[in-house]
Amino acid sequence: MKLQRSFPLPGMALALVACTMILLAGVDAAICGGILVLWIATLWISRPEVVPVERRERGMQISRDTMSKLIQHSGLPMLLLDRNRILVANTAASEALGEHIAGQDARVPLRQPAAVELLDSPDGGTAAIPGLTGPRSIWQMSRFPIDERYWIVELVNRTAEADISRAHTDFVANASHELRTPLASIIGYVETLLDSGTDMDREEVEHFLRVVLKQANRLQLLVDDLMSLSRVEAEKHDRPNEPVDLAGLVTRASHDAGSPDDRARIMVNPASGPLLILGDEQQLEQLVRNLVDNALKYGFSDTPVDVSLEPDEEHQRVILRVADRGEGIDAEHIPHLTRRFYRTDPGRSQASGGTGLGLAIVKHIVERHRGVLDIASVKGEGTIVTVRFPILAKEAGTLS
Repeated sequence: MKLQRSFPLPGMALALVACTMILLAGVDAAICGGILVLWIATLWISRPEVVPVERRERGMQISRDTMSKLIQHSGLPMLLLDRNRILVANTAASEALGEHIAGQDARVPLRQPAAVELLDSPDGGTAAIPGLTGPRSIWQMSRFPIDERYWIVELVNRTAEADISRAHTDFVANASHELRTPLASIIGYVETLLDSGTDMDREEVEHFLRVVLKQANRLQLLVDDLMSLSRVEAEKHDRPNEPVDLAGLVTRASHDAGSPDDRARIMVNPASGPLLILGDEQQLEQLVRNLVDNALKYGFSDTPVDVSLEPDEEHQRVILRVADRGEGIDAEHIPHLTRRFYRTDPGRSQASGGTGLGLAIVKHIVERHRGVLDIASVKGEGTIVTVRFPILAKEAGTLS
């Protein structure tokens, strides 16, 4: 396309008038003509270039296409806006906000008040947007200008960070409550003993001391479980690399669980031969003891606890099952059983000496060993906990 140039008519008229006046003043006509030609030539060379409207629009389209390509390759949800109308939404933005948001007013998919306020801000900026993609979601939205008309919007999902922060807050609050309960009991009984002096009879003193000892043991168990959970969480990304015979370990750890009076209820169905996995022997023993302890506590006192271990040749797994015959668990509780301090019956759990951390520890041990944990329960019949570990191939010495 040829460029269009404007004629410098005002400048040419001024040059003509000036040269006429010089001529009338007596200057030689040849000199006046040379000056006029030079002046007009200078004006012609320096005249401004007029860019056609269609070319200006095409230049803006080229810029817009470049910006579109740039945001399409971003892993973050990004929008290109023409004022508040969405021109381009990259793949991540379409997944987060909807497939057909291009062409819409951005205030429709970004409907939260904080987002709308940021869209209407003349200067752009950054804001936290709660509830953008779900009731508990939290996003960070940034809006910044390309020019006076076009804007970029970037979204960063902060939901996981907020969930972790909430989990830490809940954990500290729950741990503080769990620690405070036995401490308050110990302090109360000791203060009573001190205040009473020699006025209490021996039986009453012994009763108080047994309560203090029971609460101190509960406190020690809680601290031990908290330390175990901390260690397991710290190591959960470090996969064990030592072969462990799960068959012998399960038999040994099962009989170590519970009190001496309860051990007669534990029925172990041993494997016919060694079953090797890559594991941490101490953590696997803790896993078995925790599962058997839970089964003893929540099964009926006159019913057995069945522990079985068998290979799953088809899927190259070792399957550990621990089953009790008790009241069972309501279905709505099952997804939450591995949460820290979660109890279906707080009174019964505390009376039996539970800390509410056993299954949380089990979950992290299973994850560290690349296993799968499954809990199934039927009301009135009991609960079965199943753990599947990858088996170690004997001939190759590697995981199948």
